[in-house]
Amino acid sequence: MDRNRIGRIVRALRLRRGWTQAELGARAGVSRSRISRIETGRIGWMALDDLERILITLDARLELDVRWRGAALDRLLDERHAAIVDATVRWLAGDGWTNAVEASFAVRGERGAIDVFARHPSGALLVIEVKASIGDVNQTLIGLDRKARLAPIIARERSWPIGPVSRILVVGETTTSRSRIHRHEASFRTALPASTSDCRAWARSPTSRPIGGIVFLRPPDVHRAHRLAARIRPIDGAPAVSSTSVARPRSR
Repeated sequence: MDRNRIGRIVRALRLRRGWTQAELGARAGVSRSRISRIETGRIGWMALDDLERILITLDARLELDVRWRGAALDRLLDERHAAIVDATVRWLAGDGWTNAVEASFAVRGERGAIDVFARHPSGALLVIEVKASIGDVNQTLIGLDRKARLAPIIARERSWPIGPVSRILVVGETTTSRSRIHRHEASFRTALPASTSDCRAWARSPTSRPIGGIVFLRPPDVHRAHRLAARIRPIDGAPAVSSTSVARPRSR
């Protein structure tokens, strides 16, 4: 993140609107001194929420990216996403749902895929968006709404009975995800008011009234599994170590 460039951007956008630092601070809910520190590139200890709020006030958007070992980071994220999808499918299958993973669609020029598209013997349809972590809140909600709107057409193409369509956002259980959803609580509560327990109870016995909610899921630790696999992989000529002996908890 180029801190000096961000500072220059904030200053340029502020001046373009003809605001003083104090005026921008008042509109964004931060102090004038904080605006001054940003504009001079001193944002090291600033909360990202504050910076994001200032940029939104200026009709701009903060986008952060992380780089790590080329494409290895994408594979790492995909692996966690796949683990959450798998846990979601197991949960729904246990409640009698039929699931289609990565259900692709092309409807009137709109293309994409539903992470998990499910139907219940009662006729209920369920569109699930899986997020290993929460990124752009608006795009997440807009994408889920779009897929739910197209769900009856997608179901018809699969020869599924068309019933009421529900929407659930399944999120990887982390402190960061919960914190981000809490920071945007008003948006999420309006679009997806049902809690994890509400969604799980509904999935066990779907009603004719569609539901919209958020489910936090903690999938198996895929990274721990890889570490264990690496430890038990036999060396040429050496006896294999049993996974049981490696996974045995230490005595206290």
